[in-house]
Amino acid sequence: MRALQLSLAIGLALSGSGHAQDLGGPMSAIDWLSQSVETPVALPPQGSQATPAPGIDPGPAVSSGALSPDVTVSSLDQLSPDVIGLLPPRVTGLPKTLWSASSEETLVMLLQAERVETLPAVQDLLTTLLLAEADAPFGAGPDGKLFLARVDKLLDMGALEPAQALLEAAKPETPDLFRRWFDVALLTATEQDACKLMQSKPGVAPTHAARIFCLARAGDWNSAALILNTGRALGDIDDETDILLSRFLDPDLYEGDPPLPPPTRVSPLEFRLREAIGERMSTASLPRAFSQSDLADTASWRDRIEAGERLSRTGAISENHLQNLYTANRPSASGGVWDRAARFQAFDAALASGISADIAATLPDVWAEMTHARLEVPFARLYGAQLAETVLPEDIAETAFQIALLSPAYEIAAIRYSGRDSQSLFLQAVARGDLTGVSGTGQYQTAIAAAFDSQTPMPVPAELATLAADGKLGEALLRATAALTEGLTADPQSVAEAIVFFRSVGLEDVARRTALQYLLLDRAA
Repeated sequence: MRALQLSLAIGLALSGSGHAQDLGGPMSAIDWLSQSVETPVALPPQGSQATPAPGIDPGPAVSSGALSPDVTVSSLDQLSPDVIGLLPPRVTGLPKTLWSASSEETLVMLLQAERVETLPAVQDLLTTLLLAEADAPFGAGPDGKLFLARVDKLLDMGALEPAQALLEAAKPETPDLFRRWFDVALLTATEQDACKLMQSKPGVAPTHAARIFCLARAGDWNSAALILNTGRALGDIDDETDILLSRFLDPDLYEGDPPLPPPTRVSPLEFRLREAIGERMSTASLPRAFSQSDLADTASWRDRIEAGERLSRTGAISENHLQNLYTANRPSASGGVWDRAARFQAFDAALASGISADIAATLPDVWAEMTHARLEVPFARLYGAQLAETVLPEDIAETAFQIALLSPAYEIAAIRYSGRDSQSLFLQAVARGDLTGVSGTGQYQTAIAAAFDSQTPMPVPAELATLAADGKLGEALLRATAALTEGLTADPQSVAEAIVFFRSVGLEDVARRTALQYLLLDRAA
């Protein structure tokens, strides 16, 4: 409850202020974007008085002491990119009015504050909200602040493919859109189209560094060198960028020199330039989106696995992609990621054989590895349904049952499992969505029992119910997910209240998966 109250209080403060800048925070939560375009220069304000035509008496002077009201002006022929999405309402199950009744700036700030390290079911819901096709929010303009916030949150999650698809659907021909599209292209090594657009659309105002990179990539080294020399002479290129671009254009000149010092600010463009001069940076300590570059075939198998694991934790890549990474080769060493890959391969082969003894022998080890790496749900999505149908010894069957509960086949698993201990009965009831007559033990189970009790229904939080009734469903869902994530550490009541709200707006599957993951996964730390 404390987390929900905090979320609502923050949201009310934001909506009351009316301006994101009042809180001192930038409109974009991504501070690692490349300086690939020039910062737009604001034009001076237009004069408030028109010049009178010759021969016309302008009349008495107009006082300059009165304050004019703030007026927001939008061009009628420019639609906000906020309406763009990849998933129509028939796919998401969410109305087109998801955002329309809420203030755009409130939604932007709520999205920026949303944490991506949370339960996978909540991550899935957040991704659906980010990709949903819906009407623009109240006050939306052609600059598409909510659209940019949605893209930025996908970048924060490391989900570059859907971010790229959204940006291309919006036609990235403005500086803000192009900047993000260019960086996604740099991290996925698909920058050819971005470089072509940069050349054909000077309106995106590329910086010297971006132009030099694209010209050199196209083989026009002379033009690239000319721009570098011109920028250096005009003082438009700082010393750190100058030496990096110089090494990029003429690496032979610096052969034998020590590596460059660590950059003061890492961006995708800086990352790619350093890679090009043979000083590739490790992505382990960089923002999650940089790990996408390690999925390329040119990266080592170890780097590809570690990148896949990091991205799988936020749902940025599919579980099938992770499976392909684990099974691509045979581990030649032991310890850490190699043990995980070896045990994954052993279990994968055992399950494919259908031999119960082999499955029972390999499941505990691989499950321990997946738990340690916090990859339980991707693993369950791969194998949970098949494990629910497999006959195993009783001690292993319980583990298989819990894995299946973390998969889309959780209802089938609840029906098929024959365990009668109190924990199993409780989990089965959660999977069926009705805990009437089932009592929980401990604060987690007690909170979940209250959320699913149909005889004495837990009331929907009034603030969230009011938002939903007022047509602000998207805003209410963002507040509920934020409160739930905060409540994972020490506030089961907030988790239960969010689940009750999900159920009240028809998100029953989200509610059940959230409850099962809350009970089965250790995400308190």
